[in-house]
Amino acid sequence: MGYTKFGEFMRIQRIKHHEVMGDTAKLFGVKLPFISTVESGKRNVPEEWIPVLIEHYNLSPIEQAELIDAVEHSKTQMKINLTTANNTQRRLAVQFQRSFENLDEATAAAIIKLLGGEDS
Repeated sequence: MGYTKFGEFMRIQRIKHHEVMGDTAKLFGVKLPFISTVESGKRNVPEEWIPVLIEHYNLSPIEQAELIDAVEHSKTQMKINLTTANNTQRRLAVQFQRSFENLDEATAAAIIKLLGGEDS
C-alpha cells in the first residue's frame, strides 16, 4: 500500500508515541479504514485534524511546519471558490481544470512564474 507524506509523518509520530493507527482513529472519532484512506492519499487530510494533532503530539514549531507541509503535499484534490469570480476567471478555472493533466513541467513552471509563485 502506498502512502503520502502525511501518512509517513503520522507513522513517525505514532512510533515515537507508542501508538497504532487505531489510536489515531479514536482520536478523531472515525473508523480505522478512514484513517487508512487519508494516509494513503485517497482522501484529503481534514483541515480540522491539524490543531488536534499539534496538541495531541505536542508538536514543536518545526514539527508543526512539517505537518502542514505534509498535509499540503498529500492533497489529492483542491477546490476553487468561484463565488466572487468574474466570467473570465471562471473560464480560466475551467480551462485550467481541463488542461491540468496534460501540462508538461516547463509549461507548469511558466504558469507558476506568471502567477508570481515560487518555481520549486
